[in-house]
Amino acid sequence: MSETEAVAIFQNALLMALLLAAPMLLFGLVTGLLVSVFQAVTQIQEMTLSFVPKILAVVAALFLFLPWMLNKLVMYTTDLFGLASHFH
Repeated sequence: MSETEAVAIFQNALLMALLLAAPMLLFGLVTGLLVSVFQAVTQIQEMTLSFVPKILAVVAALFLFLPWMLNKLVMYTTDLFGLASHFH
């Protein structure tokens, strides 16, 4: 395996990790923004108020996107094992 092939495999792994984490991160971000706007409008300055909705949003995103995430991960793993068979 050459250095460029190893870098390409590592780059694909990082992109896959980013792709798999993106739905949960985006749901948490949007929920955090909505809770912050709600707190600003109602002048509630409770720091713990934002944690529970964000956690629930991330868990909901995980359950919503889990089949897609598993499909992407299985396809990536299959491709990675296919690449491994080319190297001796």
